[in-house]
Amino acid sequence: MPMSDRSAHRLARLLATMGTAHFVVPRPFDAIVPRSLPGDARTWTYVSGAAELALAAGIALPRTRRVSGLLAAGLFTAVFPANVKMARDWRDRPAPLKAVAYARLPLQAPLVLWALQVSRAAER
Repeated sequence: MPMSDRSAHRLARLLATMGTAHFVVPRPFDAIVPRSLPGDARTWTYVSGAAELALAAGIALPRTRRVSGLLAAGLFTAVFPANVKMARDWRDRPAPLKAVAYARLPLQAPLVLWALQVSRAAER
């Protein structure tokens, strides 16, 4: 299997795992939904989980990988405010938990770049 396919399948697995987690254990995701979004936090949790599952399927399939990679980059960008909210909410937690919350912030950029790389590799 070419490296680009392996990378795409890893990204698809990550998205599928996180998407599934939104449905299996939604409470942690509900807690980081920005209050400025209209409606119920659980709805946003389920919508983002469904989006992650759809993108996982799209990235796993070579025919839809280019567009799905671009959309995944957009999703990773769109959920950044949730990571900011988590970091703000967790600033008074014990140091290890605070470190996790703060580490999520710069880790979002590599996810965006990874999704873009998967999309570009699919165009070849």
